[in-house]
Amino acid sequence: MDTPLEVPPVPLRSSNDEKYAKGAQQWQNTITGVGQRFSSVHEFRESLRKYAIAHQFAFKYKKNDSHRVTVKCKAEGCPWRIHASRLSTTQLICIKKMNSTHTCEGAFATTGHQATRSWVASIIKEKLKDFPDYKPKDIVNDIKQEYGIQLNYFQAWRGKEIAKEQLQGSYKEAYSQLPFFCKKLMEANPGSLAMCTTKEDSSFDRLFVSLHALLLGFQQGCRPLIFLDSIPLKSKYQGTLLAATSADADDGVFPVAFAIVDDAESDDSWHWFLLQLKSVLSTSCPITFVADREKGLKTSIAEIFEGSFHAYCLRYLTEQLFRDLKGQFSHEVMRLMIEDLYAAAYATKPEGFQNSMESIKKISEEAYNWIIQSEPQNWANSFFLGTRYNHMTSNFGELFYNWAADADELPITQMVDVIRGKIMELIISRKAVSDQWETRLSPTMEEKLKKESQKSNSLSVLQSTCSTYEVCGDTTEVVDIDRWECSCKAWQLTGVPCCHAIAVISGIDQSFYDYCSRYCTAESYRLTYSEIVHPILDMEVSASKDSQLVVTVTPPPTKRPPGRPAMKRFGSQEVVKRHLHCSRCKGLGHNKSTCKEQL
Repeated sequence: MDTPLEVPPVPLRSSNDEKYAKGAQQWQNTITGVGQRFSSVHEFRESLRKYAIAHQFAFKYKKNDSHRVTVKCKAEGCPWRIHASRLSTTQLICIKKMNSTHTCEGAFATTGHQATRSWVASIIKEKLKDFPDYKPKDIVNDIKQEYGIQLNYFQAWRGKEIAKEQLQGSYKEAYSQLPFFCKKLMEANPGSLAMCTTKEDSSFDRLFVSLHALLLGFQQGCRPLIFLDSIPLKSKYQGTLLAATSADADDGVFPVAFAIVDDAESDDSWHWFLLQLKSVLSTSCPITFVADREKGLKTSIAEIFEGSFHAYCLRYLTEQLFRDLKGQFSHEVMRLMIEDLYAAAYATKPEGFQNSMESIKKISEEAYNWIIQSEPQNWANSFFLGTRYNHMTSNFGELFYNWAADADELPITQMVDVIRGKIMELIISRKAVSDQWETRLSPTMEEKLKKESQKSNSLSVLQSTCSTYEVCGDTTEVVDIDRWECSCKAWQLTGVPCCHAIAVISGIDQSFYDYCSRYCTAESYRLTYSEIVHPILDMEVSASKDSQLVVTVTPPPTKRPPGRPAMKRFGSQEVVKRHLHCSRCKGLGHNKSTCKEQL
C-alpha cells in the first residue's frame, strides 16, 4: 500500500502563507459528510488526502482494506474522525460516520501532511508531459507554492519517476512487446533487420536494429568506412548501446546499425554485433573499421570481415598509453606527448612519423617503446594499408550518441522508436538541403579542392614518364596521374586531388572533378539519403490483437544502482584537450611543419 509520508507542517495563519495553499483551495469540499458516495476505495482515499491537504491536518488509518476505511486525526485527543464502507451488493463506498470537529486549534493546527509519492506524481504529471526536464528541486518549490507542502528532494524525485512511468508506459511491458515491435518495424521498412535475443530465463539479452534505408544509403553513397563505438545507457535497467556509423560525402555522420546489449560491452557482445552487421551488408569492397583494439574487436573484425582493415582509434590508444604508464608524467608532459603522438599518426611519410617518435623518445623512452609496440601499421597514416580518409578516432558518430543519450531513460521500445524518428528526420532534412546544391562535389569537398587549388599556383611541374610527373615546391613530390597517387599521400587520404596533383591536372588541361573520388560527389551524397525511413503505425492497437507471437521477453536482472545517475556522458572524452605546440619555435597554435617563424 502507498503509505502516507509525513512532511513538516506549513502553518497558514498569515496572509503571506495563505497564497501557498491556492492550489489546494479547490479540494476543501472533496469530503462533504455522511452519505457521500465514491466509486471505489481508491477514489475515497484520494479525496480524503486532498481534503487533508486543503485543511492542513494529518490523519492516520485505523482500518484500511478493500471494503472499509476508518480514519482519525493524528493530533492526540482531537475528535475528528471519518468512517466509510462499501454499500451492500455494490462497489460503491459511502461515508457512514463523520465528526468534522477539530480541537487541535481547528483546521490551522498541523502536525504534518499526507503527501505520498503517487500523489506527487498525479500533481506533476501534466506539467511533466510538457516539460520532460522538470527538475526535482523545481517540483519541491512548485508544490510548496501551490499546496503549502514542503517535500524533500527524494519525495519529489520518486514522484517524478512514477509520473514518468505513467506517461511513458511500463518498462516491463516494453520488454514484453519487443518481439512484436521488431516485427512491425521490419514490416514498415522491408529489407531491414530488427531482432532480439533472450537468455535461458527469458530475460532480455540483446537487440539489433539496421534499417533498409541505412543499409542502402551506406552501400550506395558512403565511403567503405565504419566507426565502431559504444556508450553506457542510464535507463532503469542500464545496458550498453553499440553503434556502427559511417561518413557521407560531406563528412557528416551516417548511422548504419545499432544494438542494445544487457551486459557491458564485451568480446561476446561485439562479436555478436559484427555477425549481425555482416549478415545485412552486401558489399564486395573491403571496409575499413575505425575502432578500439581491445574488447575482442581486433579478433572479431579480422574473423568476420575477412580482407577488411582495422584502424585503431587514436583516442583509445592514447587513453591506454597513459593508463599503462599511470602517474609518470605531469599534465604538461602528457600534453606534449599527445601532440607528438597525433603528429606521428597524421604524418604521411615514414620520415615524419619517425621525427615525431624521436620527440617522444626524448621525453620518455618507456612511452616510445610502448607506442612502437602498439602496431603503428594499424593507426599511422604512413604505414596503414587501408583507407581511413584521415579519420583517426571512432567517436565520429557523436550526433548519433547524443540521440541515444537523450532517449535512454525511456522504455526500450520507445527509445528505439525515438532513434528511428531522429534518423527519419536526418534523412529528410539532408535530402532537402542537397537538392539545392549546384556543385559537383559536396560543400565540404568543394572547399578542400578550392584550398588545394590555391596552393598549387606556386608549384612547378616536370614530366617524368607518360603518366608520372615531378612537382617542385617546398618539397618535391611525384604524381602518378593514371593511378591517382601522389607521394605526399594527401590525394589518397582524402579522395580530393592535392595541390601537387592539381598542378599536374592543370598542366594537361583536364578537369579537377574528373580526378575526385566518387565518395566526395554531390551525387553520392544524394544516393546516401535517397531512401526514407517509415514509422510504425497503430503499434498499440495491433499489439493487443496479435496473438501469434509467443516469445516472452522479461526485463534483464540488472537494475540501475541507487542514487541519481551521473549526467556526464561517456564514450567521447579526450584524455587531454589537444593544443598545437611548435617544437621548432616553441610557439602555440601551430606545429613545426607549418611554422613560419624566422630563427
